[in-house]
Amino acid sequence: MPKIKNVCVFCGSNHGYDPDFLNQTNALGQYLAANNHPVVYGGGKEGLMGAIAKSTMDAGGEVIGIIPTFLSEMGLAETNVTTLLETSTMDERKDEMLRQSDAFIVLPGGFGTFEEFTTMLSWSQINVHQKPIALFNINHYFDELVAMMQKCCDQGFAPQENMDLFIDAASIAEIFAGFATFHHQLPYKYTN
Repeated sequence: MPKIKNVCVFCGSNHGYDPDFLNQTNALGQYLAANNHPVVYGGGKEGLMGAIAKSTMDAGGEVIGIIPTFLSEMGLAETNVTTLLETSTMDERKDEMLRQSDAFIVLPGGFGTFEEFTTMLSWSQINVHQKPIALFNINHYFDELVAMMQKCCDQGFAPQENMDLFIDAASIAEIFAGFATFHHQLPYKYTN
């Protein structure tokens, strides 16, 4: 497992109703700053996105925001970050987040967060990247999503081994323990 430096955080542009979502997001930002992990994230100033940027910056960490120009022009970009990069499209944003990151943490969020997670997971299963991905499953937020992915395996749409391509973690300690032992392995070989 290569050394993890930059950590990409996918999360919602809303706070959600459970106060633990915000509390744990702030704790994660503080942890990443304290452990010298620059944060790569979607560049927004609202919701958990804004919180991960602010908590990391306030704790003396480094934040790289990546946002499409059209969202920046809507006034949604957080400018109080170390680096703010603009892309032409949402797809270019994901490509740049992948390029800039050594690992991924997925916090609670909505449809966009699910899409970012499943994109990185599907790219992992076809060997586009070999980086660890963790669901930060705060208060069981992702339980049904994990169950649905297990159903995909049970019904023959994915090999069971693909469930090892991500970490289902209830705490920051579990995330980084999972990162430390992560080994990207596929049940078949892709050559790309």
